[in-house]
Amino acid sequence: MVEELVAAGIAVGSAGVVYAMAAARVVKQYERGVVFRLGKLTDSVRGPGFTMILPFVDRLRKVNMQIVTMPVPAQDGITRDNVTVRVDAVIYFKVIDPADAVIQVEDYQFAVSQMAQTSLRSIIGKSDLDDLLSNREKLNQGLELMIDSPAIGWGVQIDRVEIKDVSLPETMKRSMARQAEADRERRARVINADAELQASKKLAEAAGVMSEQPAALQLRLLQTVVAVAAEKNSTLVLPFPVELLRFLERAAPLPTEPTAPATPEVPPAQAHSEIGDVGNDTQKNL
Repeated sequence: MVEELVAAGIAVGSAGVVYAMAAARVVKQYERGVVFRLGKLTDSVRGPGFTMILPFVDRLRKVNMQIVTMPVPAQDGITRDNVTVRVDAVIYFKVIDPADAVIQVEDYQFAVSQMAQTSLRSIIGKSDLDDLLSNREKLNQGLELMIDSPAIGWGVQIDRVEIKDVSLPETMKRSMARQAEADRERRARVINADAELQASKKLAEAAGVMSEQPAALQLRLLQTVVAVAAEKNSTLVLPFPVELLRFLERAAPLPTEPTAPATPEVPPAQAHSEIGDVGNDTQKNL
């Protein structure tokens, strides 16, 4: 009799252990438990820790409450200004209502992924290429609103959406590179022209000062010779300004005109005799 009671006690204990093992559940800190009893959702959502359910009656489904990082596959599209691009993104979302995430949609992660791809293609068609390249913050906000509207009914909250990369055709990349190069060249020419204008104004002022003091031009020439000689060149080619020649011409003394030799004065009588002698010599020759 005692043995039968012991055996019965052992059997009951074993059944209790098996029941406890079948009914015991552990919900982690980042999870919530949704219990279905005979296929019907119970009112309470099981929190983290140890919990018990009715074996073969209740069914516990755990829902992850962490923020999920989901990459959105790259989508091909045509922008509003008719440029073919390939855009990929990443979406961050989390479950805020475990019951709705289990009941309202079959697979909330797959549903969010499909909605993100559809919204990304839609935002590509509504945007210009310049917006995709430089105004991504505004596009991210618009994309987040487009995905978050239906996701609220699924018990899911969209935390953040980011466009990762925009791939362009090679021809478009070359065109943009040429455009950037042309723009930089234009700015370089404008800067050079501005520098030439400022330098011309300063040179005009310097020329005005040197015109008042011609010696300054010669001093400037000597400074140029010293600067070039510092390079230790064997040959020195130095332009000679015309203004320096004019300065030297003005500085040189004027040459005096040569004076004619004085002719000696001849008395009238001697002159008359000389004329007579000349006449006699002429007659002899004849």
